[in-house]
Amino acid sequence: MTTTLITGANKGLGFETARRLVAAGHTVFMGSRDPERGRHAAQELGARAVVIDVTDDASVAAAAKTVEAGGGLDVLINNAGVEGRGEGNSVIGAADVTGDMMRELFETNVFGVVRVTHAFLPLLQKSAAPVVVNLSSGLASLARITEPATPSHAYPGVAYPASKTAVNMITVQYAKAFPGIRINAVEPGYTATDLNGNTGTQTVEQGAEIIVRMARIGRDGPTGGFFDATGPVPW
Repeated sequence: MTTTLITGANKGLGFETARRLVAAGHTVFMGSRDPERGRHAAQELGARAVVIDVTDDASVAAAAKTVEAGGGLDVLINNAGVEGRGEGNSVIGAADVTGDMMRELFETNVFGVVRVTHAFLPLLQKSAAPVVVNLSSGLASLARITEPATPSHAYPGVAYPASKTAVNMITVQYAKAFPGIRINAVEPGYTATDLNGNTGTQTVEQGAEIIVRMARIGRDGPTGGFFDATGPVPW
């Protein structure tokens, strides 16, 4: 039996990923900051709820103990993230972004990934086929965002793309450090979720496809890569 933890799983891509993995036979811990919402979501899918705030060391440590008591961990999906939009759901561009805004967003998107991964590494290293999936974005691709012909080029925000580019580097460095763990970053695509005010152009079912696929790779699967539903994404 494969045991999986998904952060930020009570809605959106995390919820759909949990639904698909439960259906595939995984024991799924659905991580959520809000205990009540997390419990309700887990009950709906037949999963297990665990309270985890990726910005809080004590919360992450407590979640690790809960998962350990539940039998250990095989797959970690670092899904929790924020985009940090402004008034009227507008993207905050270069003229208005501040250091404090960047710090707040990086606390979840970047430091949260490191905090959670660090806490769960001891459990993953005990698994026969450990996997880590980090949620990235097409906006993290320097190749795409600097190419005028791509949709990414038009995105005016600074903080979110920078945070996801950092996630890509974290993914590569962890994959090099832990060759026994399959560690990859994924780009789910522009999916309609609360993160972007439901402005995305595809469904959560479509967006979760690459997350689920990479969560289920075997010991001989790729590691240190960046993938979307069609294959490798340029860095």
